[in-house]
Amino acid sequence: MSAQCDIVFRMSKLPPVANVLTALGIPHRIFRHAGPVTSLEQAAQERGQTPEQVIRSIVFRLGEGRFVMVLAAGRAQISWPALRAYLGQSRLTLASEAEVLQVTGYRIGTVTPIGLPAPLRILADEAVFQREEISLGSGEPNVGVIMKAADLRRVLGTVEVGQFVQTTGDEAAKNASTSA
Repeated sequence: MSAQCDIVFRMSKLPPVANVLTALGIPHRIFRHAGPVTSLEQAAQERGQTPEQVIRSIVFRLGEGRFVMVLAAGRAQISWPALRAYLGQSRLTLASEAEVLQVTGYRIGTVTPIGLPAPLRILADEAVFQREEISLGSGEPNVGVIMKAADLRRVLGTVEVGQFVQTTGDEAAKNASTSA
């Protein structure tokens, strides 16, 4: 892939995330689905990927107006106990649709950790970076961005990586680390 955006299907306008990645010299492809995307499996199949290559960006409210975004690969379910333990929170909730829009500038189903309007703490399950190529939301409905996982890590800067999804024994939080 070149640093320029390789467009799949004709697009009259690129999502803002493409401008951010291009400005940073990050190779990527923008993929526009032919119709509405109704499942993670559909998104993966149409993008020529496995479900585990599709990264979900989920926003949680910690209370007191604080939020955190958690990146999870594929169908993996967030481990609430591991997340609460890692964050030192006895209570956390999923952010509401209005809160997600306010914090990220994106609607649920289009959220991406790239191009956020303000700094946001980002946690990534370790599986996010285990595949060479991944895809994630672009900020626009039915449009994804495909890129190398290592490039996503570089774009995000400081991201906290750990086991934040349900695993056998669920010893997730103890393996968390911070990377730059």
